[in-house]
Amino acid sequence: MKKIQITDAEYVIMKVLWENEPCTSGEIVEEVSKEQEWNDKTIRTLINRLISKGAVKAEKTNSKAFIYSSLVSKKNYIKVENSNFINKLYGGSIKLMLASFVENNKLSKEEIQNLKDILEGK
Repeated sequence: MKKIQITDAEYVIMKVLWENEPCTSGEIVEEVSKEQEWNDKTIRTLINRLISKGAVKAEKTNSKAFIYSSLVSKKNYIKVENSNFINKLYGGSIKLMLASFVENNKLSKEEIQNLKDILEGK
């Protein structure tokens, strides 16, 4: 998958698309405005940035409006971001990441068992 850098603000737009696509810009503005106090121009600028990065596509409709949809799946985006996180903070070592997580968080017996089950499933 092509690696696309998405800022935190752009991620807000992507979440709306992943949950509601395809969308018009008006629909994106409406959804984003429920959580953010951004003006329409800011949201439209973020959409255009995502288009230029290749993360979003715009298709013109018969009514001259555009319909937007993602070119990057949420699953693939999370996969790349997880890999970046592990590489950046733990030198690519999942073992170190898990050890740090377990050491720094209080886990219930159920959570520990769930982690064991996940690891045994691999």
